[in-house]
Amino acid sequence: MSGLVLGLGYPGLIQRFQVDPSARTLEAQYIERNIDATRDAYGVSDIVEINYEASTDTSAGALRADAETTANIRIIDPALVSDAFAQLEQFRQYYRFPTFLDVGRYDVKGERTDTVLAMREINLDGLNSQSWYNNTIVYTHGYGLVAAYGNQRTEDGQPRFIESGIPVSEVLGKYEPRIYFGENSPEYSIVGGPAGSTPLELDFPSGGEDENNAVYTFSGDGGPELDNLFKQLLYALKFQSEQIILSDAITSDSQILYDRHPATRVGKVAPYLTLDNDPYPAVVDGRLVWIVDGYTTSADYPYSTPVQVSEAIADTYRPTPQLAFDTVNYMRNSVKATVDAYSGEVVLYAWDTEDPLLTAWNKVFPTSLKSQSEMSEQLLDHVRYPSDLFKVQRNILGAYHVTDSGTFYSSEDEWVTPNDPISNPAAPRLQPAYYLTMQVPGSDSPSFSLYSTFIPRATGEASRNVLYGYLAANSDYGDDYGKLTLLRLPKQTTVPGPGQVQAQFDSDANVGQQLNLLRQGQTEVISGNLLTLPVGNGLLYVQPVYVRSTGDTSYPLLRKILVSFGEKIAFEDTLDQALDALFGGDSGAEAGDSDGAPGTVDAPEEDTATPAARSRA
Repeated sequence: MSGLVLGLGYPGLIQRFQVDPSARTLEAQYIERNIDATRDAYGVSDIVEINYEASTDTSAGALRADAETTANIRIIDPALVSDAFAQLEQFRQYYRFPTFLDVGRYDVKGERTDTVLAMREINLDGLNSQSWYNNTIVYTHGYGLVAAYGNQRTEDGQPRFIESGIPVSEVLGKYEPRIYFGENSPEYSIVGGPAGSTPLELDFPSGGEDENNAVYTFSGDGGPELDNLFKQLLYALKFQSEQIILSDAITSDSQILYDRHPATRVGKVAPYLTLDNDPYPAVVDGRLVWIVDGYTTSADYPYSTPVQVSEAIADTYRPTPQLAFDTVNYMRNSVKATVDAYSGEVVLYAWDTEDPLLTAWNKVFPTSLKSQSEMSEQLLDHVRYPSDLFKVQRNILGAYHVTDSGTFYSSEDEWVTPNDPISNPAAPRLQPAYYLTMQVPGSDSPSFSLYSTFIPRATGEASRNVLYGYLAANSDYGDDYGKLTLLRLPKQTTVPGPGQVQAQFDSDANVGQQLNLLRQGQTEVISGNLLTLPVGNGLLYVQPVYVRSTGDTSYPLLRKILVSFGEKIAFEDTLDQALDALFGGDSGAEAGDSDGAPGTVDAPEEDTATPAARSRA
């Protein structure tokens, strides 16, 4: 009995009278071990930290040294232009674009340009005539990539397209435009046929009612052949359709395509990977491909702090991510995968060759991985730092930017990601991480980067919405790919955070008056993504303002640009005008929308699609 009392009571006495009074000192070595292990496990131990003395000076010419960054500021919000893509580039109701478009970069007329882009995928829900034959044999694939300049718009506020039209314009190079494997492909389609037979698939629509639609026969190797009755019976049972056996459209040369989502296909080939929630499209070596980032993860890294990934990556763009393996304390972007949108072919490239988990899995699946050296130059041009990993890292750095055990123990300098200022106040979401081409302080040249901001963690009633940190990851392939830079802002200088800047925009009398003018005629004013850029030795905020008129066929049009630097605000028709107004009448740099006559935006390029293809259904 006495042994039981001593066993239960003695540890408690030691904790209360010896550990608690000196916890900061006694636990220091264990805290240091946790800090080092956690930073290493999430790949942030080599982060470059810079003390950024953010200026609020808005004198003329302040942006002259940041001309390349300001020329690439993205004013097109990928979360707001899906409807514009649909109205201008969908052509038929059986096509669709995703709700949130992707951001990439391409060489256009010899210049590197940020783009907002999406594949034009098939949408069976848009068919006027629903039948097994139509849904399975005729409407089998989407068609073409649509891309718009990220930093330009037309004079009336529409996206200014680079790649567009049916047939495809091929401004981004010649490529196979048919999309049999995508994020919104049908559950299954049956394609292919004997050589010389009449094509059954609709390829793309004609422009007029009297013209025949283009037809096509799939010629790739995308799925199992239905070359005998037994296979037909198996798939009839799998998909609960007797038509797979009875239809005379199915021959021994037919193939059945299924498991068509790019993440699903990568998961079938590499079940050991956790996949990023955002596969993105690219034109690579004459093909449309999906690029998928794969992670090796573990929950058993010694001394590392675990993270619930679904909570860390949830934001306005991804409110409810679905993950099979959620809690981890180790994460590496070990694999870059491609999925051919035409054939469905999956190729895995070993990206982080120093990852021990990947080395181990490669012994289990010895033929599945290709070397990074086998990636083509065009593919390397389109790799980017993955957003899910970045968001997990920013979650970790909220506490683990602190490396002193005493400061860490007291939790006196914890940061958090701010809520998206344009999300619903009743159900706020974290601000997404944004891709932008910019020159991050401490770097020698602009790069395609992924960034996020930090504000202090709430203490007491509310958090101070002031900027404490700015995190950026280099996404361009090369020696600096994956370089993480953390700008630490001085606490004695109040630099407003995104929420505070949005509040300044909303309460400004001049802005309010102009917004009321835009609302006339029952139009809706929509605030776009609020971007933060480290330029002019300070922090510049840029927010596009869209207007949507009433009506079922309306879509948001970009009408105005809000900017803020320090305590000053400007609200103008173009970003170039807004920057000049903000910085003493001459910012010293030109934004991407500065072409054309004063007060206007450069007109769109000549459309390369045929007039017939341009007509609307």
